Amino acid sequence: MTIEMTTDAAKTPEPAAEVVLLRSVSKVYGAAPHAVTALDDMTIGFRAGTFTAVMGPSGSGKSTLLHCAAGLDRPTRGQVIVDGTDLGPLDETGLTLLRRGRVGFVFQSFNLVPALTAEQNVALPLRLAGVRPPGAEIRAALAEVGLSGRAGHRPDELSGGERQRVAVARALVTRPAVLFADEPTGALDTRTSREVLALLRDVVDRQGQTVVMVTHDPVAAAHADRVVLMADGRIADEMTAPGDRGDVGGAGPAGLRLRAEAIAVRMAALEGSC
Repeated sequence: MTIEMTTDAAKTPEPAAEVVLLRSVSKVYGAAPHAVTALDDMTIGFRAGTFTAVMGPSGSGKSTLLHCAAGLDRPTRGQVIVDGTDLGPLDETGLTLLRRGRVGFVFQSFNLVPALTAEQNVALPLRLAGVRPPGAEIRAALAEVGLSGRAGHRPDELSGGERQRVAVARALVTRPAVLFADEPTGALDTRTSREVLALLRDVVDRQGQTVVMVTHDPVAAAHADRVVLMADGRIADEMTAPGDRGDVGGAGPAGLRLRAEAIAVRMAALEGSC
């Protein structure tokens, strides 16, 4: 397998091709002399219908990148554009409405409402938006993630993998422009992690969904089209698989294993240089 390495992190993306675009974004916490720069003049875009994994050592800025890109946190400087909307001028209500309709979220801890069934959890974003969710649409969303028989079960009656599948269905039910996943397999065992990652890969390939995933796991990152490696609030390197969209470095487990090994080597080199 061949993996192309790109180190030209300063190259400016083409805005028309990007679902999410960050231009010269910096995020600074605190004030001098104790200020901490989490993002340092960072420019990056995420193209429609692609799967990007963001990795880096602890404190590299990967979670801050996700939070700023998703409108959960405001940058200190720079511009964030999501699905053609500049987030800068939006007030908190505007940000909430944009996140509710155009952004999907999947978290390590699932964030399901314990008192609600799987079906009710999936329907929740639509209800919060004031939309009466059609039952058939919600059941179809659960069927898409392989849970058609678990609609009436509450989270404590589901396995970890099933909970995360409910979370994915909930994130996709509003047909968002982008799905952000923050360590989506961090609380799952190896087999269940593979199932969730295969599900994310499938929604990219079959539905053209844009997925941006923060992860520390090279095996998880191996499912992505593109791996962005961060250090000190900047892009340190990128790894991209050759070929068309969906080519993750070879078919089957062998290809994924080779790609994961290459990512792990690059991560080790990055951590050693920090």
